[in-house]
Amino acid sequence: MLRFLIHHICALILFTLPCLLCVNAQILQDSTAVRHIKSGMDYLYNRQFDKAEEINEMLENLYPGHPVNYLYRANITYWKNYPLTPASQARKLFEDDLLKCMELAGQRPYSEQYVAESLLANICSRGLLLLFFSENDLSINVIPLVTGTYKYLMRSFDFVSSYGDFYYFTGVYNYYREAYPRIHPVYKPLASLFPPGNLIKGLQELTLAAEMSIFLKAESYSLLSWIYTGFENDHKQALFYSKKLIDLYPENLMFRALHIKNLFLLKDLDKAESFVNKFGMITGNSYYDGQILIFNGLLQEKKYKNYDLARQYYEMGIGSVSLSGHYGNEYCAYAYFGLNRICEFNGDKTGKKVYRKKGSDLIDFKKVNFD
Repeated sequence: MLRFLIHHICALILFTLPCLLCVNAQILQDSTAVRHIKSGMDYLYNRQFDKAEEINEMLENLYPGHPVNYLYRANITYWKNYPLTPASQARKLFEDDLLKCMELAGQRPYSEQYVAESLLANICSRGLLLLFFSENDLSINVIPLVTGTYKYLMRSFDFVSSYGDFYYFTGVYNYYREAYPRIHPVYKPLASLFPPGNLIKGLQELTLAAEMSIFLKAESYSLLSWIYTGFENDHKQALFYSKKLIDLYPENLMFRALHIKNLFLLKDLDKAESFVNKFGMITGNSYYDGQILIFNGLLQEKKYKNYDLARQYYEMGIGSVSLSGHYGNEYCAYAYFGLNRICEFNGDKTGKKVYRKKGSDLIDFKKVNFD
């Protein structure tokens, strides 16, 4: 889920390739501004967008035209309109703000003391834009941006002592550099062209990012849950991190869905059902409504053994989440795996084969299927 600032930033960077700040202003050294930003990010991830926008106005008054303001506003646009698709009316504002942040942060700072702040704004804006492109399968946009981003990713290793957010990027590099070729062996020769990583160190750095970040606390916890679910196959640890997220951001529907998924993987059906019921059936967003339908399909299949009703939920869920394009692939896959199991129960060998293939074609981690 996989949402998040950029779950695959290193995979994209490793395997797609063979700031002028306001005058005398360093926003991330201003304790008041940092406090506002942290509060704003909490509002943002908890879907309290009116309050997040008030913080944006406050920051713009304190530091007019600062690149961090453009980055912050782009985050609001992204989450307020999630899932943000290429056809969305908000796309232009989102891209324009990130490109402006990259332009300003990429210029030579007045002083060396501003380098870390410029780099952080630059790499965060690039990461969020890469996430949007990759989530929507816009590979024609991904490749040139990846090419220019690699050098900034490598520089982040020099600045982890400046801001905890840099641990996110070093952690992603260290972990994905080793884990991705392990899951996808075809990339091993290409991975050898890049500096080695370190799985354990990568996880430690992501944990530090979760604890210390200004911008990337939620993304770090989310990525840790994703890693332990998919790469590490450690669902208890994945649940530990998704629990952190829902405690911090109880109104975030994406994080709630991530936690429900982990509960299902641990076969804790009673708790999963309680969270599904909290979700409600209608959110007004086809992406989240589809997730609810698919979770209800899992409940009917796994807990109540009502396979006819489970099938109905799965089919309705597919129809709903598929409206979100590539964003819906993961949950469509879960529904197809459910239909595969129902076909097996009913002795439908053809249907079983068809649905298994459909699910497998849409998902990275084939073992995350609720079998």
